[in-house]
Amino acid sequence: MADEDRLAGRQRAHWQETYRAHPGMYGAGPSEAAVYAAAVFREGGDVLELGAGHGRDALYFARRGFTVHATDFSASGLAQLRAAAEAEGLAARVTTAVHDVREPLPLPDASADAVFAHMLLCMALSTEEIHSLVAEVRRVLRPGGTFVYTVRHTADAHYGAGTPHGDDIYEHGGFAVHFFPRRLVHELAHGWHLTEIHAFEEGGLPRSLWRVTQTPQD
Repeated sequence: MADEDRLAGRQRAHWQETYRAHPGMYGAGPSEAAVYAAAVFREGGDVLELGAGHGRDALYFARRGFTVHATDFSASGLAQLRAAAEAEGLAARVTTAVHDVREPLPLPDASADAVFAHMLLCMALSTEEIHSLVAEVRRVLRPGGTFVYTVRHTADAHYGAGTPHGDDIYEHGGFAVHFFPRRLVHELAHGWHLTEIHAFEEGGLPRSLWRVTQTPQD
């Protein structure tokens, strides 16, 4: 547990410095996953975004008429998001909270219509922590809500490269990634309706990802 805590602390500091040194590092346009999610989420609903970073996807959801609560453990990333929302006249649709997903989500039960997490679940989280997070996502979703997340998986070019930390976590270039085997996706869908596992690629490597869509069972 001490090793996990040390890794988490290093990653938090690394992301904070990365966002500070490279404002808007992912660009202004939305991710492919966010465009998909906006099309399947309940129109005009409340969206919780986990790992929002500097906010390119949160801003896209707000432009599309959603109310967005964006969380990240980087205060510098969220500060960029708030500034951009203010500049675009979207501040009334976007709230932010500095939050580590190892802790319970800062929302009451059944308070969100949708939850979105682009490459958040495949950060330096243990399998146990990922299971706990998905249970929290289910807690905050309203009946009929939708959870869309993306993760890098074990067919990714960086799987097995860099510094191993166990539990399919490898650190490369200062960033630690938990690469998902397909088995883990199905384990996380226990008690959910698993609508889709969609394979796609993103970035210059490219990164190999799955986009997962699931809804709570009654």
